[in-house]
Amino acid sequence: MTVDTYRSYREWATTKLATRPQVSVVIPAYNEEIRILPTVGAIATHMSSRGEPWELIVADDGSSDTTVALLSGLRFPNMRVLTTDRNGGKGSAVRRGIAAASGEYILFADADQSTPIEQFDHMFTRMREEGLDLLVGSRAAHGARVSGKSILRRVLSRGLRTFVRVLFDIRVRDTQCGFKLFRAETAREIFARQVIDGFSFDLEIIYLCHRLGFKVDEIPVEWIDAPGSKVDEAKVVARFLVDLAHIRLNDLRGRYEPRPTVSASVPAPRSRTHGPDDL
Repeated sequence: MTVDTYRSYREWATTKLATRPQVSVVIPAYNEEIRILPTVGAIATHMSSRGEPWELIVADDGSSDTTVALLSGLRFPNMRVLTTDRNGGKGSAVRRGIAAASGEYILFADADQSTPIEQFDHMFTRMREEGLDLLVGSRAAHGARVSGKSILRRVLSRGLRTFVRVLFDIRVRDTQCGFKLFRAETAREIFARQVIDGFSFDLEIIYLCHRLGFKVDEIPVEWIDAPGSKVDEAKVVARFLVDLAHIRLNDLRGRYEPRPTVSASVPAPRSRTHGPDDL
């Protein structure tokens, strides 16, 4: 870490922003006591070094370990920790984080840092140059680098992507990577309609973006399989296929009409599940 980077980080970690953040980084977290501090440190160091005002929002999903206590102990003035009494699923956690964000752009990033925060730089540049509403980090786009993924998980991921492309006519090849950059107005419009609390929320938000005519594209990223995964591939695939049908039915039933407001304290009624982004 250079002296300038350290100074930028220390300023962010000790002094409250006086202006609206340009970027909000939203991290959903559930029982992440082992890796949440390294993740926050990496993100805070890199984002601060860019020299732009930014904020960090961690949307805890009812953790039963020390995740919240560890984060609260940091006392960063530009970091907010959202809590809920019950585990509601990754989709509900991200929805609460989006509702609390005040930046002009909002990055959703997984807590395991499978996609390193350094990937944000070229993503942000392209987002602004092309006037995109949503830019999706992709492990399937040409130029992506994927490490540590088993052959079984590669096959399953490829099969699910093909199925999604055929069924939904979505051009984005990797809907499930946990690294997505939104314009704030787009995020609020989409998450006012989005209803899935579990792992298929990624597909749902991209489906809604296409349905509403937003400008969406994907960009190749580096992705490294995080250690300690507890994914049950068979259950993930089965649940994802069920949710595909739910998205279609939700649309037919008119469930994607916007809700009046999106609250940062959206209740979390479901238990946690893993998603195809874990595949």
